[in-house]
Amino acid sequence: MIDVYFWTTPNGYKVTIMLEELGWEYKVIPVNIGKGDQFKPEFLKISPNNRIPAMVDHDGPGGKPIAIFESGAILMYLAEKSGWKFMPQDVRRRYDVVQWLMFQMASVGPMLGQAHHFRRYAPEKLQYAIDRYTNEARRIYGVIDKRVGEVTYLADEYSIADMAAYPWVRPHNWQGQALEDFPNLKRWYDAIEARPAVQRGIAVMKEELEKARNVAPDKKSWEVLFGKQQFEKR
Repeated sequence: MIDVYFWTTPNGYKVTIMLEELGWEYKVIPVNIGKGDQFKPEFLKISPNNRIPAMVDHDGPGGKPIAIFESGAILMYLAEKSGWKFMPQDVRRRYDVVQWLMFQMASVGPMLGQAHHFRRYAPEKLQYAIDRYTNEARRIYGVIDKRVGEVTYLADEYSIADMAAYPWVRPHNWQGQALEDFPNLKRWYDAIEARPAVQRGIAVMKEELEKARNVAPDKKSWEVLFGKQQFEKR
């Protein structure tokens, strides 16, 4: 059995999508990041950077449990464990997947996350920051649009790179982007969204997701997510 330490963020949904694509059973363990669950000592033993998702595979290498944090590492582990599904064993094709996965980890997630923050969560509207990250989001969308105008998916065949990038494009309105401005990206996005396993993956804790979309965090949750508590030494 695999335990997934999860909350309703784009990074969390990467893992549930992958597990649904594999058709594996897993247990979701909610980590409410608005209430500070990510700072609990028992979670920090699994994820020392106090971020979700994290995972414990109780049937890991050699039949022993293994704990993994960082969504990209989890996706790569699951691909290897499954016999190289969604990440080819062939070195050349594998690194085509890996480089686009790293593009998501280094650019898509961090930059679109900053767009979310300054457009939606920042306590004061800083126009420079809003413009900076909205424009960077547009640039990144352009990179994806160009790539999937040349191939069907980011690494040609559907892979963990697509599973990693797709959840970050879902809240495109928060990033100041319209999918209609990027026709190739929209085709790619719609193809992923139509996959039954993806629909099951993003249905996990759907009620909490809708709440987060429609209601801004209260003052206490904001302090946990972005305030002093986030930066305390642990």
